[in-house]
Amino acid sequence: MGFKSFTIGIIIRVILIVVVAYVGVFFFMKNQSMLQGILFSVIVLFLTFNLISFGNTTNRKITRFLESIRYSDFSSSFTKDSKLGRSFKEMNMSFNEVIDAFKKTRAEKEEQMLFLQIMIQHINTGILSFDNNGKIGVINGAAKQLLQIPQFKDINDLGKLSRELLRNVLQLKPGGSFSIKINSDLHLNVQSASFKMEGHSWTLLSFQNIKSELQKNELQAWQNLTRVLRHEIMNSMTPIASLANSLGTILEEDIQEKENGVLELEKETYLDLSEGLETISKRSVGLVDFVNAYRDYTNIPQPDLKRFSVHELFENICVLLKEELLLHDIKLIPKIQPSDLEIIADQSLVQMILINLIKNAKEAMSDAKNRTILLTAGTDNQSVPYIQVTDHGEGIVPEAIERIFVPFFTTKKTGSGIGLAISRQIMNMHKGSLDVESVVGEKSVFTLRFG
Repeated sequence: MGFKSFTIGIIIRVILIVVVAYVGVFFFMKNQSMLQGILFSVIVLFLTFNLISFGNTTNRKITRFLESIRYSDFSSSFTKDSKLGRSFKEMNMSFNEVIDAFKKTRAEKEEQMLFLQIMIQHINTGILSFDNNGKIGVINGAAKQLLQIPQFKDINDLGKLSRELLRNVLQLKPGGSFSIKINSDLHLNVQSASFKMEGHSWTLLSFQNIKSELQKNELQAWQNLTRVLRHEIMNSMTPIASLANSLGTILEEDIQEKENGVLELEKETYLDLSEGLETISKRSVGLVDFVNAYRDYTNIPQPDLKRFSVHELFENICVLLKEELLLHDIKLIPKIQPSDLEIIADQSLVQMILINLIKNAKEAMSDAKNRTILLTAGTDNQSVPYIQVTDHGEGIVPEAIERIFVPFFTTKKTGSGIGLAISRQIMNMHKGSLDVESVVGEKSVFTLRFG
């Protein structure tokens, strides 16, 4: 139409419709001609449709803009109708700015995606993702090299490498992990995470071959064990050998033979022999106790996992230790939140751990003013159940806090140093953990986490 302003165009069209309508009514009333009435009616309808079409220019523009966003068609340009007025020009400029912003954002995302793909392909950790249907999304070179599965398109193809590996992966919860030995050269540590993308749920797995790390740790563990065994055995065998040699010398020097052939010992020599033999006996018993403690540490039964009430567990412990704690003027206070908390574990083994921790707490509180031990249970922010034993005793010095779980290490004058080591091993067998926090002179908190 050549109008320079959208507003003027609307006004002119409305005026034309009104004028044509009045003219048509005038001629119809004057001539009473049906043909003229129909002709003017057609003209009014045409002008009305033209007005509606012209008014819908904005709607068509917005629709085209939204479709460009929807289908990521950022090649569109909104400049053709800028002559229709200032408002159209400003709207076109805004549309073009938004299109340019989307175009820039998409380019940046594509660059980030390319960077992530390059980074994923170059890291040493195997990365693999799959959706709810098991379809593989991303798999990097490290994962392909570790898993060695040809035509890996579905997560069920993991079964070609190991059925147990596939079963553990499918049962693995987000944020969980497990390790599995595939063969002599491949011991995998697998970790899981979940995320949503384009309305679909995805699982991300990371794979690491921890064989060399395990071998290093195993070698270190054997070296530590050998050092402990050597220390304990030498502590017992050296005095035994020395005493045996001394007793032999005593017999050679102090034994006397009477005329009738009977051997005779002086009283002092007899007492020396008796004392020496008693010492040998005690050291031998100590060595046997050490071997038995080692046997206990290496022969813990597999946990019989069952769901049970923590309230029932605490009640049993309170009954078992009531008299012993009363003798030392110590009060055991149980707290459970929620009160109906249940855990899946071996109740007898967990009870054994808690009894050991409470007895340790009792010994640590020999001179404490606060004569209470707290036995608490609950769940953390990730809904993982935990049990804590808190004492207000002497605490544990930082130098010893990491060594108290080492077999045969102890800070007490009496004790085998095996209780905490066995307790942590039991929690590891539950796929849980046993940790400690301590403030010297104030308190110690031992925490059992199940899962």
